[in-house]
Amino acid sequence: MAPISAESIYQDLKLKLHDVVPDVELRLKSDIAYEINRLKKERNAVILGHNYMEPALFYSIPDYVGDSLELSRIAGKTDKDIIVFCGVRFMAETAKILSPQKTVLIPAKKAGCSLADGITAEDVRQLKAQFPGVPVVTYVNTTAEVKAESDICCTSSNAVAVVQSLKSETVIFLPDEYLARNVARETGRHIIFPSLTGGQPATDTLLDKPVIGWKARCEVHEKFSVQDIQDIRKQFPDVLVLSHPECSPEVVAASDFSGSTTQMIRHVQQTHAPRYLLLTECSMGDNIMAANPEKNMLRLCSIRCPHMNEITMEDTLEALQKTQYVVDVPEEIRVRAYRAVERMLSIIPKASD
Repeated sequence: MAPISAESIYQDLKLKLHDVVPDVELRLKSDIAYEINRLKKERNAVILGHNYMEPALFYSIPDYVGDSLELSRIAGKTDKDIIVFCGVRFMAETAKILSPQKTVLIPAKKAGCSLADGITAEDVRQLKAQFPGVPVVTYVNTTAEVKAESDICCTSSNAVAVVQSLKSETVIFLPDEYLARNVARETGRHIIFPSLTGGQPATDTLLDKPVIGWKARCEVHEKFSVQDIQDIRKQFPDVLVLSHPECSPEVVAASDFSGSTTQMIRHVQQTHAPRYLLLTECSMGDNIMAANPEKNMLRLCSIRCPHMNEITMEDTLEALQKTQYVVDVPEEIRVRAYRAVERMLSIIPKASD
């Protein structure tokens, strides 16, 4: 149950975030959070908060927090009338794909994603024409239109399992270049990045059974380097380094653990390293530190996702007040995208990004 007063919200945030967020900001955010919590009850709404949300929001207004697919699964089961998705647009679209009868709001005008913006449905159609019969796996970090052109979706935690489930020697894996490279390495394949050829079949290039990738990257995770890890280890030799699979294969190989946002959270909770360093979006590091005050988390990250940063408590309140920034997916696209998402859910029941 949500706290019944702004003061109780403030005290809770202060307990968790006193080393993370300035006190004056906690006071201001607590007043806004109280009004949001009051209004969501009045409007029969549920608020979903992604792991990358800034700490004051993450710890005050969501009814559920987690990774994008976990939250979309919750959205598909909710009995609330309104779903407010505090995350980027492709996440809210996935919630709408799974829960078409609900009103889905995103508290920002755009809140895009470099991966979702990095490929179009037409790109996928051209790849399918160039490589006929090759199954298409798309990362959940894509638009509904791209999902609709796909055979199956995946998340960073289940990408290898999804690819292996297809029993196909060759797969098209879109759009994250680094995740595709990491999947190829883990499945004993190599990767190619073909140029689009206007739809001309290119089956003669598939004799070596590769993963067919696409050169789009997460603008946050591509910034981490092996040199970053080497520099940290010089200063803190006993540090345990965790990286997201959207990092380069070289960074993943140099890390001690690589996994999805949920997997990284669990790894921190279940291990007892002298120190931890997370190579992912910075707010998540702050959120993990607040949840695990007994763990020594190195705060050396300075990379914030500009799109996640568009989601604010102020705009979340306004979205609820005005039913603002409604997310819709045309039914013809939604039905086709649903098949790709549902196929993944049926194969990997506990998928997470």
